[in-house]
Order: sequence, then structure tokens, then C-alpha cells
Amino acid sequence: MHISDGLFDGVFGRGAVDTSDRAWLQAMLDTEAALARALEEAGMAAPGAGAAVTDAAQVSAFDAAELGRQAALTGNPVPALVRELSRMLPPGAAAAVHQGATSQDIIDTAAMLLAKQAMAVVTADLAGAAAAAARLAAAHRDTVMIGRTLLQQAVPVTFGLVAAGWLTGLDEARAALARVAATRLAVQFGGAAGTLAPLGGNGPEIAALLAAELGLPAPTLPWHTDRLRVTEIGGACAGVTGVLGKIARDVTLLAQSEVGEVRAGGDAGGRGGSSAMPHKRNPVAAIAVLGCTRQVPGLLATLAAAAEHEQQRAAGAWHAEWEPFSDLLRLTGSAASWGAELLTGLEADPARMRDNLDAAGGFPMAEHVASILTPALGRVAAHDLLAQASARAVAEGRTLRDVLLDSPDAARLAEAGVTAGQVDEALDPAGYLGAAGDFVDAALGAHRGAEQADSARVATSPGAATAERPHR
Repeated sequence: MHISDGLFDGVFGRGAVDTSDRAWLQAMLDTEAALARALEEAGMAAPGAGAAVTDAAQVSAFDAAELGRQAALTGNPVPALVRELSRMLPPGAAAAVHQGATSQDIIDTAAMLLAKQAMAVVTADLAGAAAAAARLAAAHRDTVMIGRTLLQQAVPVTFGLVAAGWLTGLDEARAALARVAATRLAVQFGGAAGTLAPLGGNGPEIAALLAAELGLPAPTLPWHTDRLRVTEIGGACAGVTGVLGKIARDVTLLAQSEVGEVRAGGDAGGRGGSSAMPHKRNPVAAIAVLGCTRQVPGLLATLAAAAEHEQQRAAGAWHAEWEPFSDLLRLTGSAASWGAELLTGLEADPARMRDNLDAAGGFPMAEHVASILTPALGRVAAHDLLAQASARAVAEGRTLRDVLLDSPDAARLAEAGVTAGQVDEALDPAGYLGAAGDFVDAALGAHRGAEQADSARVATSPGAATAERPHR
């Protein structure tokens, strides 16, 4: 597992997604090398030029910081990169460097390469998280707990249903990410104004060869000022982090000391410890997920705001994409990595769930009791009776059952033909779960179907699910 060495990268740069300066630079070099190979294949570069450029295009041979300083002269680092790469090559090979391209071609294509790698990594982590959620859903299909709406106790659910909700979200986010990865990544190659004029009539051929070299689709035409691909990648990442953030927030709430229905975080290595309170075991993975996911909407908003690119090449809007796009991929990767750990190590406490449910004094079952009174009293009268009984039980510190079976409500229940046994049955949470079990089964069935579809896709496209860099 890759964790970079920045002060905050242990939290925000966790996992194998790499959008570091070195990763960007290598992706740009990969693009330049692939272009040289494409030109040679088309007969527009000297024999051996492609191999020579590829051999030279290694990030270890370049000073990213110096290229960054040189970027201040031209507005982006590509011109300095091209000069340095060309300087390392004999004249015949140097002539193939950047031929027909513009700086935006190199950076946009590098962005697509980084996105391809990031999406493969995130997809794998989501698969791990989904597998863990599926295990929780199956193991706790019938584990009764209180459901909560607007942060207040509502009616009973099962922890299996909660986990099934997480599972479905993860599977759907993974499918959405896979759709974007399969259909919306594309090489960028259009030259100065999208015509590839320096290549004469060979431009489309070179573009297709470049795409094949990099393992990226060839678009219908250059997309310099059509930024839909960028925003769709951002939107898919935002969907992933939205799902992960929901799971993490649920866990932080369920893991509160006063609730204690799940346990997350804390291990022999010291994870979960507090700098001030030795007794604490904080849900670090959930907290880290939320730290990542809270930043994503702002980054997506920046990409959306920058999508208006004027005429054939934008002044500033394109530049505004680089850092938020990179940060969005990095944070999505980190959140997915943390999310897989969170769910894999999550432990449920069915006894505590039942204790919390019983401690509610039967109030969550008021809706069910009202349903057995409705045939005799009518819906409104039954609702009002239970509302009044609940209020009195709260005021007197009694259970709903005690109040209902005490006067004056007992008399009204008797008039309605409702017995004490029926009240007890109606107050049993296990009898008021509706289709919870069926929904869990459906979610698990859909998950198995998604796994089978993934396996079939990998079998028919052997490299589609890998996160390897293109050939160098």
C-alpha cells in the first residue's frame, strides 16, 4: 500500500492512487514517448526514434521542481519538459518529440492516464469494502436494532438492512465509476487549435496510434474546450465519496460511547488513540474517510466552474483544473482505501443493539400498536390514543406497555377488542420488520450478480482491471 511522505498524507494520501508531481511528470513523459512511437509507426519519425524517446522518458532523469519553476515562463511545465527531453536525445529522435502536439495535449492526456490508474485502484478498494459490507449484511440479516430518522429513534430495522444499504451504495458507485472509466477516458491530441495541421492529412492516424499506444480510447475529435470528460470523472468520484461518507458517518454515530452498537478502530498498533485521553479508541478509519469526503464537493464545484472554455483554447480555465482534479483523485483514492479498512474491521454488537431498543420503553412500536387499533377505532383515533399514551409514559417515566394496560387506556383497548397478549405481540420489535429480510436478500443477490459480471468482464478484457502504467 502506497502512503506518500507528506505531513498529512497518511490521512489524505492513503492507498495506491498516485497523483504526486512525479506521477504527473511520468504520465506526461509516457505521453511524449507514446507519440514518438506512433509517429515512427506511421513513418513520420526516424527508425528507432520511438525506442530512444521511450528510454529517455524516465522521471528519475528530470527535476520536477526545476520544471515547475520554468513553467512560470510559459504558463505550464510542458515546454520546459520538451526542451529537456529533446536535449537528451540525438537529432533524429529529438525531432519526434512533441511533433504536432501542444502543451494541453500532453497534460490532458496525462490527466486521463492518472484517472485510469486511480479508477482501477478505487474500484478494487470499493470491491473490498463491498465484500465486507456483504458479509455484515448476511451475518446480521435478522439482528434487530432501532432505526433512527432525523437522529431520533423511529421504528425497528435490522443491522443487516443497514449494511445492505451500504453494500448497494458501494456497488452502484463502483458501477458508475466503471462506466466512466470504460467510456469517458480519451487521449487528447489536437495541436494548437484542434486541427493537427502540422501533420497534414496524417493527424487522425497519429491520434489513433497514440491512443492505442497508451491504452486509451481515441475521441471523435480533440476535446480541448469540451470539458465534459473532466467533470464526469469528477462526478463519478464525488458519487464514490458520497457513498463512503454516508457509511463513515453512520459508523461514527453508531460507535458513540452512549450508543455503542458497533466498534471500529483501535488496534495493537495504537490506531484510535487520543493525545489527551488514554481511554479513548477513536474510529480513525471513519474519521479519515469523512476528512477526505468533505473536501470533494468543493473540488467538483471548481471543475464545474472551470468547464466554460472559450473558443479553441481557454485562458485560465484549463489551468484551474489541474490541482483540483489531482486532489479529487487523491482524496477519492484515500477515502476508498480507508473505507475498505473500516468495513473489513467493523464489529457489530447485537446485545447492545437490543439493549438500546428495549431501553426505548416500547415507544418505537407505537406505530405498530396503532395499526391493531385502527380497525376498531379508526386511523385518527388510534393515532391520537397512542400519542397521548406515549406522552403520559414519558411524563411518568413508565413504559408504553404499562400505560396502555393501565386505566383509562385499558378500557378503550378492551372496548376495541384488543387483549393484553395482542399488545405484547405488537410491542415485539421482531414482529415489525416488514420486508427488511427480503431487502437484505435482494441486496446480496444483486451484489453476487455484480461480482459475476465483473469476473466475466475481466475474463474477456484481461488488462482492463489493472492499474499498471502504460508500456515504457
